[in-house]
Amino acid sequence: MSYKILAINPGSTSTKIAVYTDDKPDFTLSLDHTPEELAQFDQVVDQFDWRKELIEKALAEKGVDLRSLDAVIGRGGIISPIESGVYEVNDDLRHDLLHARMQHASNLGGLIARDIADEIGVKSYIADPVVVDEMMPYARISGVPELPRESVFHALNQKAVARLFAKESNKRYEDLNLIVCHMGGGITVSAHRRGRVIDTTNALDGCGPFSPERSGSLPPGPLVRLCFSGKYTEDELIKMVHGAGGLYAHLGTTSVPEVLDRILNHDLHAMLILRAMCYTICKEIGAMATALKGDVDAILLTGGIAHSKRVTDFIADHVDYIAPIYVYPGENELRALAENAFAVLRGERTPKVYESTANEDPSQINDEGRPSKLRDWLLSAITPPNGTKPMTAIRQYLRKWGTNKNRRAD
Repeated sequence: MSYKILAINPGSTSTKIAVYTDDKPDFTLSLDHTPEELAQFDQVVDQFDWRKELIEKALAEKGVDLRSLDAVIGRGGIISPIESGVYEVNDDLRHDLLHARMQHASNLGGLIARDIADEIGVKSYIADPVVVDEMMPYARISGVPELPRESVFHALNQKAVARLFAKESNKRYEDLNLIVCHMGGGITVSAHRRGRVIDTTNALDGCGPFSPERSGSLPPGPLVRLCFSGKYTEDELIKMVHGAGGLYAHLGTTSVPEVLDRILNHDLHAMLILRAMCYTICKEIGAMATALKGDVDAILLTGGIAHSKRVTDFIADHVDYIAPIYVYPGENELRALAENAFAVLRGERTPKVYESTANEDPSQINDEGRPSKLRDWLLSAITPPNGTKPMTAIRQYLRKWGTNKNRRAD
């Protein structure tokens, strides 16, 4: 049976769309938005009607009858943490996109998909939004209870590349341990264990490597003092972390090709800063190898920066002792969205049901009167099959480790 779908990927300065028929693109378009056009809207969500009209106009100019579509899929936004997968845009999901906790253009993807789909009587979906959360409970804990670590990463492209590598290797994604590094305007490094991302850096709030426009992890003491120095407003400090940090803060540009050109013209400062960025990426890859207990099948480098052999060679030189390196330059989020929609239409993947949830407070884990996914996960992880009490299991593990320090405990 033949299927046709529309994929929608709203970005900060453009809206990308594509129509696919049976895995093949009929066309892709990038509808660019000028700063002057965007300035008329106070909030991102206010752009909904305008962007939707632009999409419908572009489709009409291409001769696309909306009623020929079998499904519409949009990029997911900043919603409640969810597992990886395809989700139908139900009322809960629509509400959370409208009232997102953070302003981001991706919030519009599911909203526009739902509106168009409702008009023509088909289903609307999102897939692998940036808030995909499969982290281990103890990977969430930081040294300050009020500042938990959150899972915000390039889930759509990372998952797509991981599945592509698995397919090319004649293996299942769910049978592999991978480290995937997405390198673009933001950079995220994630540990994929048997099909789940158990730990990751944060793409939005500056945790992890610094990138062309983001600060990455910063020394906390100096950062606190900078916040109270009186030199910067809150908005300026946030911009320093996300938007005007990284390469831009040091070199005045977010363009890696421009930085490489400057290096070719003997700009040693540009060389120093680019190598420093790559070095922070390497350190995070090493950290994710630890999350996987050293059992890593491959390291996958993807995103726009992966086009640079100078960058990928530098990274490989530091981390190829961990696992083989594979490079998948660029990204194709529209194709990834389309593949997820086709998988649902063909019955290869079952869409999940979105439920709005809040992050669980770890300090309440001992209150057995409250339901707790953290408690359930932790108890299942440390309780052996024979029914030994959890704390006994921990003591047995520590005793075994103490008497044989060189032995690896799985």
